[in-house]
Amino acid sequence: MKIRKNAYFVTGGILSGILMAVILTGFFWTPYSTTAMNAAEKMKAPSFRHLLGTDNFGRDVFSRVVSGAGTSFLIALMVVAIGCFFGILIGSLCGYYGGIADLVLMRICDTITAFPAILLALVIISVVGGGSGNIVIALGILFIPSFARVVRTQFAVCRSQNYISSAKLMGVSGPRILFFHILPNTFSVLLPSVTIGFNNAVLAEAGMSFLGIGIQPPQASLGSMLKDSQTYLRSAPWYALGTGLAVVLLVLAFSLLSEGIQQGSRRQ
Repeated sequence: MKIRKNAYFVTGGILSGILMAVILTGFFWTPYSTTAMNAAEKMKAPSFRHLLGTDNFGRDVFSRVVSGAGTSFLIALMVVAIGCFFGILIGSLCGYYGGIADLVLMRICDTITAFPAILLALVIISVVGGGSGNIVIALGILFIPSFARVVRTQFAVCRSQNYISSAKLMGVSGPRILFFHILPNTFSVLLPSVTIGFNNAVLAEAGMSFLGIGIQPPQASLGSMLKDSQTYLRSAPWYALGTGLAVVLLVLAFSLLSEGIQQGSRRQ
């Protein structure tokens, strides 16, 4: 990949790098407490003291946005990790071996993707209960089919290649062929899927929190902050603008990275 000529990749890399630096800093330090209320500072406009103003409880919006973005990032990262791990496992076995297992597992994936993701997540959370851990599990399950299909397609194509036939003749074991010979050749297709999956996970977490079934107060969440800010769109628009901008930047950064990776793959 010629990185200097790939504007999408460079822009996405710079933007995501800045966001990651802010989020990582927010794990250890924020200008103000994200939970402490201060009635005297309620609904203050943006200033040098409060870069994005304060909310209806007098809490610093910038500190809560940084903390909420960190929460969304961690949840999205774990969701993608679960979906990618099990998706690779299922997709590789189905694509390489085929047969009845392929038929059954792909029909299960079709069944999962046939329902709206938020609705299925709501059903899962209503069964297992709330909490960030259960949100990760619920969304992780919903993300498995998308990764499984991408990997299955690539493995089905690669299994008939000459280098795989040669590996079989040399007595290379099935697991080694799967994960050392074929899997590396799927990365060019899998990496864009990972970045797209990350974006979808951020939006899914924010959507669930917006509906009140995600991260619960007083923990900061971009979705719940957007929900709370609706009431104050006229009197305190900075509340919604700062929170919405954080969601847009997170999604935009990884969308640009995804497009850059895909362009680089097509040029190779």
